[in-house]
Amino acid sequence: MSCTGGGDEGARETPSASPRTASASPSPVGPVSSQALIQRDHRGADLRLGTVLARTDAYTSYAVTYESDGLTISGLMNIPEGKGPFPALVLAHGYIDPAVYTTGQGLDREQDLLAREGYVVLHTDYRNHARSDDDPDNDVNLLLGCTSDVIGAVLALRGSGRPEIDGDRIGLLGRSMGGGVVYNTLVVAPGLVDAAVVFAPVSGRPQDNIDRFQRGEGDPIAAEIDAAHGTPAQNPEFWRNVSPLAFVDRATEPLLIHHGTADDTCPLAWSKRTVAAFEAAGKDVELRQYQGEGHTFGPQWRDSMEATTAFFERHLR
Repeated sequence: MSCTGGGDEGARETPSASPRTASASPSPVGPVSSQALIQRDHRGADLRLGTVLARTDAYTSYAVTYESDGLTISGLMNIPEGKGPFPALVLAHGYIDPAVYTTGQGLDREQDLLAREGYVVLHTDYRNHARSDDDPDNDVNLLLGCTSDVIGAVLALRGSGRPEIDGDRIGLLGRSMGGGVVYNTLVVAPGLVDAAVVFAPVSGRPQDNIDRFQRGEGDPIAAEIDAAHGTPAQNPEFWRNVSPLAFVDRATEPLLIHHGTADDTCPLAWSKRTVAAFEAAGKDVELRQYQGEGHTFGPQWRDSMEATTAFFERHLR
């Protein structure tokens, strides 16, 4: 699944995400589906700080690892200077080819600004990226493993026992493909976080993303996906069941969406449809549109971040 993402010490075992979600249906579900993620006993633990990557006047940046459903996931974490505990944010980056991706890539501006605003910032690399463990099935399974890695990041923060981290105040921020990961997280694990923000997100319907970025670009993974799961015409039930929009009634956290009107990578119409689905389910959602702004946010990025920090101040402070 594509959409560019550029502008992007030991701990105790953490509890499962499942106690904070609704009761799972007893009926059998496909292993690659939102229902399967909902029913899974998600685990996140063992947040470890490694090499110091940078020291600034406002925060120290570390290479980190944590455990997510049995895999070791790498990432970057900025810890503010001063007396904690600080509220925390998990950042989900957009698509960057894993062959060239490096730890923390894709949300550099956001990492810096949010840490300076007094948030612990954990940017997850996801599985198959940087120093993370490999999951050979993640691509053909529509990158649903990335959702598990974001859930695992939240659980690892909450259970870390580190005095700098307030595990009871955690939010999500994702851009592009990471926006889709945030949507999935909100419906798979309602109550896991306190608020979420997405920038220039992909469609909430995975078939739109596959059509635009895999089939539309001749990516051979599209044929593998079709062979494994069927096309949307052949197997509409599968494609419905991997869409977070089909389960939006489960979401409980406020959601803020930023999208430029000139985004030619992820069309604004995708966010409008997502908002319509959230609103129809009676959810707290807001779409901010930026006239003439493209996918990566340039001139109006500062304005969008002022709105973002105000949103997190309301819900995490």
